[in-house]
Amino acid sequence: MVELFNKGGPFMWPLLVCLAIGIAFVFERFWSLTRASINAKKFFIKVQQSLEESGVVGAIEVCANTRGSVASIFHAALLKAEHGLERMEKAIEDGGSIEMAFLEKGMIWLSTIISIAPLLGFLGTVSGMIRAFSAIARRGDVEPSIVAGGISEALITTAAGLAVAILIQAFYNFFASRIDKIVIDMEESSIALVDTLVDMGYTEQGQMGESKK
Repeated sequence: MVELFNKGGPFMWPLLVCLAIGIAFVFERFWSLTRASINAKKFFIKVQQSLEESGVVGAIEVCANTRGSVASIFHAALLKAEHGLERMEKAIEDGGSIEMAFLEKGMIWLSTIISIAPLLGFLGTVSGMIRAFSAIARRGDVEPSIVAGGISEALITTAAGLAVAILIQAFYNFFASRIDKIVIDMEESSIALVDTLVDMGYTEQGQMGESKK
């Protein structure tokens, strides 16, 4: 492997840097998205039970003690429940924007590496071919041994660039699907929470304290 890397020429080093950065962001996104994902249906049932048993205060405590994007959205909504439906919906919208920024953090770097790696590979290809033709020009004839080094460099860097891009692209698509799933959970759960609070009268301004007295 080391010998193959060395035969790839100078452009193998920036490709190695791209791979290292990409893998670092892959681990970071995997960790973050795993923590952001929860069983939204089970969590909603838990919040609903807390609303019925101990009111909004108890539900807020449940959300505060639960990790994940859905819990954060619920927490923001419940804090504004006593101020009316409009304020609560605005809190959900603002909370959703914050969570989306968190979920998509780092994805731009993966996308950049996916674009740059093949280009670096093609630059290596051009470099290798220049080397091969320069050798031909110096010798004045075409012998396999003369051009082999340059062509080998060209093929190795092309393959390496495509391999890095394909690997990171696979992870990017996986993370994008995870983000879509979390966003759908946030939207569906938020609608269900609003409907529940409306049915229980918590979104009527000034009525939160009276509803559980």
